[in-house]
Amino acid sequence: MSAISGLYEIAVPVRDLARAVDFYVHLLGFQPALTDRRRRWQFLRLGSTAMLVLQHAATPHRLHLALRVSEHDLDGWHRRLRGYGLPVAGPVALPWLPARSLYFADPDGHDLELIALADQPREAEE
Repeated sequence: MSAISGLYEIAVPVRDLARAVDFYVHLLGFQPALTDRRRRWQFLRLGSTAMLVLQHAATPHRLHLALRVSEHDLDGWHRRLRGYGLPVAGPVALPWLPARSLYFADPDGHDLELIALADQPREAEE
């Protein structure tokens, strides 16, 4: 049996499907894939490596999503998010990974992170 090689799909509950689609497509660059009107779900692709399913829910629970970006692009993402009017924390250094991250929220209050990982992780300090 082979090891799990990655995460392909995650479902995110949202109050307003159209607002969430706009946020993830226009701000973060996801691509619409399939609309399931019966269940009120929108499937979004992130290249060929991942899928995000926005699912309408009257009272969504809060999630944390970390999306990987390049170190080279992190400052540009910071400017883009701030230009969109979002409060952004960071970049925050995470030396134990090593990485740098930006933290912000989507329209439903889900905690989002854009993380730029360095090439070689370091051993965690105890």
